[in-house]
Amino acid sequence: MLLGDSFDVCFTSPLIRSKRTAEIIWDSRKEEVITIPDLREIDLYSFQGLLKHEGKEKFGIAYLQWQKGASNFQIDGRYPVRELWDRAESSWNKILAHKGKSVLVVAHNAVNQALVATAIRLGTKYFRNLLQSNCGVSVLDFIPGFGGGSPHISLNRLNQTPNSPVALGSSGERRSNARIILVGHGATWSTQAAFSDMGYEPLNMLGIIQSQKTAGLLLDLKVNCVVCSPRISSADTGMAICEVQEAAGCLGAGRVPRQVEMKKMLGIEVVPILREARKNLRNPSNIRRGWFDGLEDTTMAELWAGSRNAWRNLLEELSNESESERTVVVVAHPAVHIALIAGA
Repeated sequence: MLLGDSFDVCFTSPLIRSKRTAEIIWDSRKEEVITIPDLREIDLYSFQGLLKHEGKEKFGIAYLQWQKGASNFQIDGRYPVRELWDRAESSWNKILAHKGKSVLVVAHNAVNQALVATAIRLGTKYFRNLLQSNCGVSVLDFIPGFGGGSPHISLNRLNQTPNSPVALGSSGERRSNARIILVGHGATWSTQAAFSDMGYEPLNMLGIIQSQKTAGLLLDLKVNCVVCSPRISSADTGMAICEVQEAAGCLGAGRVPRQVEMKKMLGIEVVPILREARKNLRNPSNIRRGWFDGLEDTTMAELWAGSRNAWRNLLEELSNESESERTVVVVAHPAVHIALIAGA
């Protein structure tokens, strides 16, 4: 998956499974792989080497805390997850001290979670919320700050694996009976602008192709419902997904078409809030990454209230008891998705 990518340097954990993975990816490159001890897997002290049932039998309440409240989990007088976050901060200092512009870091599930979380300023309570599968790839972009200030850090990809990102069984062996898949609408003529039309325009030819390809990607799933913004580009993208899902239901002898419900839901919209905020910016024609951080407190409060309302609507849809497993696709402008993810 990474064959087409070039890297200036590779950092790895000292543990053999990480080093071997790095060697395979690094292949014949001449530069030496750099080992950072702080990139090792989480230290669990007395838990080390025990099977899950052994930990449960031997430690009881402590094991339950590890399962239910890992951020405050304590053993042998230590706080493993807090220490992990500290090690991630230390590792970033070493990684960013290197002058390479494209850096590969090969480590482990827990420490990779901590690296992502500390980069985007998330605390220890997000442990286990940032899934990292075996050989899952996450990408962080560091955009130079204005006037030489601190860079803006953007999470570009999270846990991309060589397999389909949406196929059942791709969640690191975690079982779930409900899934929400966020899909950004296809391209329109103005999506290359600094601040796009936010979905008022219909799809252009590229957008139509994108929506068809995304619909094909979702064939690995049985989609129960498509929820979309009422805006044209989102509705057209959602309709493409519905049509391909329904056509796939006809394949095979004796199969009959199944209808995929499509709902236009104004309640998931946060775009009007962002458009109004844009009007108050000094130079709205030159919006850069990170402008979101500078919104007024009242605007942010309104945005999160809109996000909570959107989640209420979506969770009502997921609570439909007629299906043992429920998959809902939400099609909207990426700004809506950012608010949904942050609000979650």
